[in-house]
Amino acid sequence: MIIFITGGARSGKSKYAQELALSLSDSPIYVATAKVWDDDFEKRVKRHQNDRDERWTNMEEQRNVSALPITNRICLIDCVTLWLTNFFVDTKNDVEASLALLKKEIDALCTKPGTFIIISNEIGMGVHADTEIGRKFTDLQGWANQYIAAKANEAVLMVSGIAVKIK
Repeated sequence: MIIFITGGARSGKSKYAQELALSLSDSPIYVATAKVWDDDFEKRVKRHQNDRDERWTNMEEQRNVSALPITNRICLIDCVTLWLTNFFVDTKNDVEASLALLKKEIDALCTKPGTFIIISNEIGMGVHADTEIGRKFTDLQGWANQYIAAKANEAVLMVSGIAVKIK
C-alpha cells in the first residue's frame, strides 16, 4: 500500500506523515533519502532526526530504497524531492533517465507487502524557476509526483498544516 503525502515547504508533511506512521505501528521505519550537501542542510536533517524517538528504526538510502529490508513494515520515505535530486545529479540532469530510475523504484515498492508513506514536495506551485536546470527539475518533480499519485492507494495534500485527502 502506498500513501502519498505532498505539499509545499513547511506545510506540515513530515509531522503528518510521522503521526500517521505511529498510528499504524509502534515501530515504524524512517527512510531518509537525503544527501547532506552543506551545514545548513545538516541542521535541517538533525531537526528532523530529533522529531523521532526510540520507536523509529532509521535507515538512510539515497537511491535504492526498494532494496532495503522494509517488507511487511510501516515505512515512511522522506522525501521524493531529495531522492530525485540524487538521480538527477547521477544522470547529469537527464530528466527522462532520472524519472525512469524513480519509476523503477516506485514499481518495486508496489510489489512489496507493507505500507509505504511517501513524502514529496509540490515545487511547481510557486514562482517559475529562473534557470533552465531549475525548470527541468520542476518538470521532473511534477511528473514524478503524478506517477506516484497514480500508483498510490491514498494521496494527501498538506496545506497550512491541514491534510486534504485528494485520493
